[in-house]
Amino acid sequence: MEKALKLKEKQGQAMQTLQQQDSHQFQAKPPKQGLTTITTHVERLKSRPEDQVKLAATAITLNVRLRSSDMPAHMQNHALHHTRSLLDSAAPPPPAPKTRPNPTHLARALKKEFDSVYGPAWHCVVGTSFGSFVTHSPGGFVYFSVDDSLSVLLFKTEVQLVKEKPQPAQAAKP
Repeated sequence: MEKALKLKEKQGQAMQTLQQQDSHQFQAKPPKQGLTTITTHVERLKSRPEDQVKLAATAITLNVRLRSSDMPAHMQNHALHHTRSLLDSAAPPPPAPKTRPNPTHLARALKKEFDSVYGPAWHCVVGTSFGSFVTHSPGGFVYFSVDDSLSVLLFKTEVQLVKEKPQPAQAAKP
């Protein structure tokens, strides 16, 4: 019974968070992200409200803040859970002082996970301060922060096979 009340409370917080994000993004000032922000809003409208509530509740539970996305809710959920599990597995046992996770190892592990589950050409950037300007495949972009200190950018690009042109035969010299 107590768990059900806590879940209802978290879902209520999640709905408030979504409403605040929507009102902040589209009423306070023009968005900086341009097309990505519009896509995020359209994706939010297309997905089921209960999926968005569950995703927001998951984000609150895992201490994650979704910043921008163009990705189905189940994939976002996978990214959040996998990132949290990587961070928790890298942390030393409680008596030891907290160590800072290695962003390169986190990025590599998250990229490999998404490559194996959702196909190749995923890219991942993890750090505390970085800028980016990327082109991504539709439905393959998420940007979030964990514990208000570590940011994760995960996106997919399209892979095309490059075929080499045959080299022309060189004329024989006399």
